[in-house]
Amino acid sequence: MEAVTQFIRSIQDWVWGPVAWGILLIGGLILTIRLKGYQVTKFFHYMDNTIIDMFRKPQNKKNPIVGKGDISAWQALMTSFSATMGVGTLAGTATAIAWGGPGAVFWMWIVGFFGIATKFNEVILACHFRGTNAKGEVLSGPFAYMEKGMKAKRLGKFLAIIFAFFGALGAFGIGNMVQANSAAGAIVHVFPGANRVVIGVIAAILIGLVIIGGIKSIAKVVDKVIPFLALTAIVTSILIIFSSITDVPYAFGLIFRGAFSSASLTGGVAGVAVMYAVRLGLQRGIFSNEAGLGSGAIAYSAAKSNHPVKTSMWGSFEVFLDTHVMCTLIALVILTQVDLSYITPGFNTANVTGAPLVIQSYQNSFFGAHFGGWLMAALMATFGFTTVIGWAYVGEKCFEYLLGSKWGVKLRIIYRFLILPATVFGTMGGVALIWAIADIMNAFMALPNIIAVLILSGVSAKIASDYFKGKKYEPLPDSFNDGNSDETGNGA
Repeated sequence: MEAVTQFIRSIQDWVWGPVAWGILLIGGLILTIRLKGYQVTKFFHYMDNTIIDMFRKPQNKKNPIVGKGDISAWQALMTSFSATMGVGTLAGTATAIAWGGPGAVFWMWIVGFFGIATKFNEVILACHFRGTNAKGEVLSGPFAYMEKGMKAKRLGKFLAIIFAFFGALGAFGIGNMVQANSAAGAIVHVFPGANRVVIGVIAAILIGLVIIGGIKSIAKVVDKVIPFLALTAIVTSILIIFSSITDVPYAFGLIFRGAFSSASLTGGVAGVAVMYAVRLGLQRGIFSNEAGLGSGAIAYSAAKSNHPVKTSMWGSFEVFLDTHVMCTLIALVILTQVDLSYITPGFNTANVTGAPLVIQSYQNSFFGAHFGGWLMAALMATFGFTTVIGWAYVGEKCFEYLLGSKWGVKLRIIYRFLILPATVFGTMGGVALIWAIADIMNAFMALPNIIAVLILSGVSAKIASDYFKGKKYEPLPDSFNDGNSDETGNGA
């Protein structure tokens, strides 16, 4: 197992090398320029049309639910959020700090900033090119805009197959085993006598009861659970930070110094600290908000809407809330409550990472060792298993595309059942191996997706520009009645 783990981690190091960094950062920069700095210039606009609009009276809403789709924009947000606001945000932030130093948080912010523009483009394209499966349900995502939007049809089809293949597999890694592993780890950390297998079996049963009903069943559950969990995490983190408010400036100092300093907290090796800060920031950043990954676009494409930009603004809000709010809060909680002076970026000999570090920070807070541990363990466990639910839908849609609409619908019940034993296995797997597998899946989803989004950025930029100019949107003639619903299917 040690040999297998080292081999997998060598692949992880290769796929997340400088080339991947460059593609993601330069790609995000290009998309930001094409959208004329949308993250800044339209910040108040997408806030006003999303979260603020939620509190308006029905007759005053700026984005009423109109148009075709399977679920509301809010439910699409919660479904996508359930796939991101879990281990990727909580344990992911802790892992970034433990292995990349506090400076990794800065690079998570950078990924998040560009990620707002990236997800905005992804969702526009997924909604613009969306189609339906054999049952009339929405079937769209990166594979749809890759195949139907790119002029180089062979390249588009190739990228679509690559993305869908790793998306279907990735649901077992990033969206299942990582979540189950960290959720079980959180429970066992607080309750040492707990049995990981029993935890996995109970979780698999509960998850199965939800995903068996498809997207509408998933949306009904996450619509109720995710807002409560997110609000609890935000409020408790703010309370902890305010209780140690005098340490906050020092925590921010660690973040900014670590992002650019060539030495670790304890001296380290020249250049190593920055390298690991950048790498871990990028990896955990994309793992947290999934902008550039393309998975969120699959959930948002199912939203009822008559304009792609209306839905895509929810994607922008999601990235901002996940990375710039939640990841920052969790990072400040860790840096103000836990002494990390013994950690050298890239050489974490103590192997303090993920769930235990987040739990430790809550235990060290004014909540106390017992209540603080129970509180964060409960949050992480619930977040982890709701993430499995959200990713089950993402993987299923990739599975449908690969098999074709007709056979994908008929055989998707098999895919749903395969999610369940993977959950049990994930609770028992080794942390390093599970994270490495998830990172590899991330890379092979992100790279073809960012390439396609860049190639099609002219299409999404034109749709966005027309929207902000008040021009009428004309959906594609085949948006809801194309080859996806014929007898041969639309898959590979």
